[in-house]
Amino acid sequence: MKLTTRLLTLGTLVLALGACSSGDLSSTDSGGVKLSITDFDQLPIYVSAAGDCCTVAVPSMTLANVALDPTGTTSELMNIEIQSYEVVYTREDSGSRVPPKLVQAIFGVVPVNGTDTLNNYPIIKQDQFNNQPFLDLKNYGRDLETGTTVVRMRLTLRFFGRTLAGKEVDSTPASFSIEVTP
Repeated sequence: MKLTTRLLTLGTLVLALGACSSGDLSSTDSGGVKLSITDFDQLPIYVSAAGDCCTVAVPSMTLANVALDPTGTTSELMNIEIQSYEVVYTREDSGSRVPPKLVQAIFGVVPVNGTDTLNNYPIIKQDQFNNQPFLDLKNYGRDLETGTTVVRMRLTLRFFGRTLAGKEVDSTPASFSIEVTP
């Protein structure tokens, strides 16, 4: 009798645990929202590595906080606090040297189903200009690895934050290209 009771209790527990998971957590993993870079204005296309350059910035970027269920209920707990962003550099020419990625702490709030415009956020700073291949352009007027006077670079931006409810959120990467000259 005790064995039967134990087996029934164990079976009930297994069924109860299985019923707790819906199996689809995609709309709750990120707090039910998606962070998106929706607009760039006045992207720099040509940049000079010469002189006292120390910062290249995007004059205006727009971030959007989109509810994953547009017909569902939303709350202020779905607002996203922006914490940081990163810029990763990759070569679009035959070179392989790239500057270190830029990671910058920032703050701001993007309301659920709303946007926030960021003004003059750096995409290349002194740390990048003081590394290869930009340093070669500044010192020698050409990239010593490729021998060219133009370095074609792809910049990929991504923003990181969390909802007010505490769920981590990051944007889909957005990329654009620039040419860096001496």
